[in-house]
Amino acid sequence: MTSEKKSTIKGGEFVIRETSFKEVFIPEEFDEEQVMIRQTCEDFLEAEVLPNLDRIDAQEEGLMESLLDKAGELGLLGVSVPEAYGGFGKNFNTSMLVADVIGAGHSFAVALSAHTGIGTLPILYYGNDTQKEKYLPKLATGEWKAAYCLTEPNSGSDANSGRTSAKLNAEGTHYLLNGQKMWITNGGFADVFIVFAKIDDDKNLTAFIVERGFGGITMNPEEHKLGIKGSSTRQLFFNDCPVPVENRLSERENGFKIAVNILNVGRIKLGAATIGSSRRVINQAVNYANERMQFGLPISKFGAIRYKLAEMAVRNYAVESAAYRAGQNIDDAYDALVAEGMDAAKAKLKATEQFAIECAVLKVWGSEMLDYVVDEGVQIYGGMGYSADAPMERAYRDSRINRIFEGTNEVNRLLIVDMLLKRALKGELDLMGPAQAVAGELMAIPDFSEIDDAPFVYEKKLLANLKKAGLLVAGAAVQKLMMTLQKEQEILMNIADIIGYVYLAESTLLRAEKLVQQRGEGTAQRQVDIARIYLHTAIDRVYLAGKEALHSFAEGDELKMMLVGIRRFTKAEPYNIKEARQRVAQALIEANGWCF
Repeated sequence: MTSEKKSTIKGGEFVIRETSFKEVFIPEEFDEEQVMIRQTCEDFLEAEVLPNLDRIDAQEEGLMESLLDKAGELGLLGVSVPEAYGGFGKNFNTSMLVADVIGAGHSFAVALSAHTGIGTLPILYYGNDTQKEKYLPKLATGEWKAAYCLTEPNSGSDANSGRTSAKLNAEGTHYLLNGQKMWITNGGFADVFIVFAKIDDDKNLTAFIVERGFGGITMNPEEHKLGIKGSSTRQLFFNDCPVPVENRLSERENGFKIAVNILNVGRIKLGAATIGSSRRVINQAVNYANERMQFGLPISKFGAIRYKLAEMAVRNYAVESAAYRAGQNIDDAYDALVAEGMDAAKAKLKATEQFAIECAVLKVWGSEMLDYVVDEGVQIYGGMGYSADAPMERAYRDSRINRIFEGTNEVNRLLIVDMLLKRALKGELDLMGPAQAVAGELMAIPDFSEIDDAPFVYEKKLLANLKKAGLLVAGAAVQKLMMTLQKEQEILMNIADIIGYVYLAESTLLRAEKLVQQRGEGTAQRQVDIARIYLHTAIDRVYLAGKEALHSFAEGDELKMMLVGIRRFTKAEPYNIKEARQRVAQALIEANGWCF
């Protein structure tokens, strides 16, 4: 199902543009087929994955492959693959839904995500017809499993510095690959590898489709890891591995572009996966809090525990709201590009690339949300939370990798600002006009008009002011630091924090507003509470990030004036967050789990 009105918003444009609730998609709008797909995923987890978590973590031989086979039989590996190649050909938001629900599957979720995402999508998006016909049907069913080989011992965040080489043989029939890849998810059992290497003295990587059966591939034993212990993670060595020339993926030296664009998809899908994982932890935490008795009462009666339960739910709800908003934006952009005559595969890539900023935001805020949720989950369980016999220990360990996967959160924060500024320089987004208007507003008399008590009018004013705060800080940083700004990583991360909190606060508010419009305020009171809690929390965090950034590069009267501006743009009437959290917690406790 699509939103009421097709979105025309550009990626990153939320920073300077007000969005109507009519333009966003919310999870409550999934259609019957999508609800059935969600139920299929939930049933599969309950029947096949969750009862076998210990066996999966022990890497019982053949178990993960058999689970992927069963997922393939249900069509869960081919959701994004066109019907012509044996898949379901569903839209992007449906694939987000699968990632969300399966995200609760611990190591299995990692294996499935690597197979369906970074393992399959390079062929779907960049393969020629012959390559698609050969590989996609087998990948869609799970007959063949896929892995992605980019990282090397000396090439992590700086992916294009990889040293794996490819040289054409004397006959001109095969490339001979030599090099080492590490942290390869599904490496122990994958049949097909997407491998990145440099041909001769090229500056940029080229991508290749490599089959295990080609030969010349050896690997180290399974890595011993902090978490996701059931996920196969190997180092791979290529020793004159012969790859037919027809298995080069896309043009020569296009590999880095492929890697970057596929990672955009991986980032937003990771954000979606944290939602399902977090939802499961919240359910367990609420159940335990209702059952655990202390001082003659269930611990869910105590304010400190209720705070934790509510805050866990608020953060998860905010990420969920933003994830499906962005997913629909990608779907709408794809539809528009196809309508203009663009090839479907290219349109999928272009649509995702358009919302790369949002993808990075969701990766960062989703992974950090889940880390918060599992940490508080351990705390609610108390001593049992630290026991490997209770569920929180595994959830705690498995969560930690998400802040490193798909580009570290530090790199993604830098990318958020870098991509936004580059789009402004290209004229794709008018950031400087609004930034200059905000600077001019500092000299104007503040607006002392009465607060409009119509629904959400005041909250939208607060949100608009948060955007002004971001424009004030970013505009001043660009003007003051100019070409040296890219070296000021702390300031860039301050700006990224403002952008991320604005996006999630707006997404949550728009979802609540849409629910009120659809169902009436009486049935969406707790969702409105959640939106207001997140907004008022975001106001404080934007103020701190903005103040820290300004202190880093401004001084004297200029600093004083901008600090006055930051205070003005983050000013809000008193709001009792404690009571709102109590209401949210009570809803969770009465439902004995997630109820939003």
